[in-house]
Amino acid sequence: MSSQTATTHGARDHARSQAGIRVAAQPIVPAADADDVPDGVRREDLIWEETLGAGGYAAHLLPRGARLRLLDTAGDACAALMIHRADAPAERLNVADTVKVQWNAYLGPGMVLLSDMGRVMASLVEDTSGRHDALCGASLPSGNARRYGDGSVYGPSPSARDRLLLALAKHGLSRRDLPPTITLFKGVRVAADGALVFAGDPAPGAHVTLRAEMDLLVSVANCPHRLDAREAYSATPLRLTAWRGDPAAPDDPVRTGTPEVLRAFQNTEDLLAGGGGAA
Repeated sequence: MSSQTATTHGARDHARSQAGIRVAAQPIVPAADADDVPDGVRREDLIWEETLGAGGYAAHLLPRGARLRLLDTAGDACAALMIHRADAPAERLNVADTVKVQWNAYLGPGMVLLSDMGRVMASLVEDTSGRHDALCGASLPSGNARRYGDGSVYGPSPSARDRLLLALAKHGLSRRDLPPTITLFKGVRVAADGALVFAGDPAPGAHVTLRAEMDLLVSVANCPHRLDAREAYSATPLRLTAWRGDPAAPDDPVRTGTPEVLRAFQNTEDLLAGGGGAA
């Protein structure tokens, strides 16, 4: 123990001296103090902002209509994303239905994230990356142990699945509440022979903005993709910025884009109106 913190008063004074010091990966409190407010967003509308380093994770509530921007600041972030309905988390993102209902396994602007109840949970209103993965799911402890020599949750190379479980545990959820996830900023495509082709070249400054179409719990982990063949555990900072906004209007182009998506929006609106049905 250092002489500075050997006494209670010394430890208190040392702790208080740290006030105002910020590190690269931490939440900004209050969010209005963020130094990179998105264009057109008022500071008073910011809900939360946080930067996740390699292996970092977060889970936050996002009210209906709010936007969440995920920013790949240095170009090598890998965001494993899961969303749950905030007031009834048994309803959560269903990746298979998200792909099936939209006839497309490759996410992009104008697409939606669907629940296992046939409802729209979130819309992708902006996407400058174009490289995402709805096929492989989050990295696993066993895979990280083989690749990096350690896949433990508190070790130097934790998996995205384990870090998401930590995030969800803070909201009373457990392993059974974590189905397959979507990954942003690292792409996977299917070749003609059926092989999965990984696209992970750096793309600094790419961002994705989601719009919440119902009250959500959003969980994110910034861990290397399970198909990333590099020997080093590599993930650069991922910045999350959320602000208040309006949900999709009746004539919103995402809502009216296809008959299938319109039906999913109607299912969401029926729930919010008190109907509670889905089809």
